[in-house]
Amino acid sequence: MSRWSPRVTVATVIERAGRFLMVEEDRGGPHTVFNQPAGHLEPDEGIRAAAEREVREETAWHVGITDYLGLYVYRAPDGMTFHSHGFSGMALAHLGNDLDRDILAIHWLTLDELEALERAGRLRSPLVMRRIRDVQRGRTFPLDVIQER
Repeated sequence: MSRWSPRVTVATVIERAGRFLMVEEDRGGPHTVFNQPAGHLEPDEGIRAAAEREVREETAWHVGITDYLGLYVYRAPDGMTFHSHGFSGMALAHLGNDLDRDILAIHWLTLDELEALERAGRLRSPLVMRRIRDVQRGRTFPLDVIQER
């Protein structure tokens, strides 16, 4: 018997001087899409460590994770279910220019620019703006709500 299993992912909102760190990806559609640095949890990896790794791999930025946004459950149009752990953090140092091969570019975008991308259907999922709005509302939780040991 096959067992249903959601995909476990992480995504991190990084804001600096009123701009948000975003990645631009080619997902095979008519347009590229924009997302926070995000990705899948790897075997034997902690949730917070996965968030830090994904930001580093996708943007070449070293970040400090400061808050937990919560667990976002998303059912994609293709029927896949994602359990996405959201984080917020701060950019600490740019490490270079090597990005994951799936990332076309990184951008620091304003809220107005992101809202225009949202209206144009260019965000990877509805969770992108939901996470940003949660950060703006101060809807965050201390990191110790995650029990990994």
